Amino acid sequence: MGIFKEQLKQVKAFAFDVDGVFTNGTIHVFADGSQMRAMNVKDGYATHFAAKKGYPIAIITGGKCQSVIKRFNDLGVFDVYIASHNKIHDYENFLKKHNLSDADVLYVGDDLPDYNVMKRAGLCACPSDAAYEIQEISDYISDKQGGCGCVRDIIEQTLRAHGTWLDSDAFVW
Repeated sequence: MGIFKEQLKQVKAFAFDVDGVFTNGTIHVFADGSQMRAMNVKDGYATHFAAKKGYPIAIITGGKCQSVIKRFNDLGVFDVYIASHNKIHDYENFLKKHNLSDADVLYVGDDLPDYNVMKRAGLCACPSDAAYEIQEISDYISDKQGGCGCVRDIIEQTLRAHGTWLDSDAFVW
């Protein structure tokens, strides 16, 4: 992991899947077809803080729930791609919009739809309960499961590597 911590110094942006990364993968579906996901508040704080520090952040999910857009917009994340059937396409749009290269991005995913983007991103990480194939290609496997703080773990390590985790603005929302 020593090499991974050094590589974190090169990270300029983050991209994340949602279900299985920000959530434990459980989606509650109600009789009217609406859905509800539970997300970890520590993951939310770390995401908000990274956005506040100026890191471009993409959310790229196959899910179609509009509440995902609201959740991430409330955290300061505005590059939210829902109903992403081809994550590479949305990832490339994110890169172009922010003038980034693959080497600049740390991508966090948990299952096969994330595979192709993870093969392209400069660094990739996953929660401890990610699919085997995703763990095999990850530069880092968090000791936290999806929805249980893995996003916080990865963002915190990155900001610590950049020396910005405990900046004075970390103590205010």
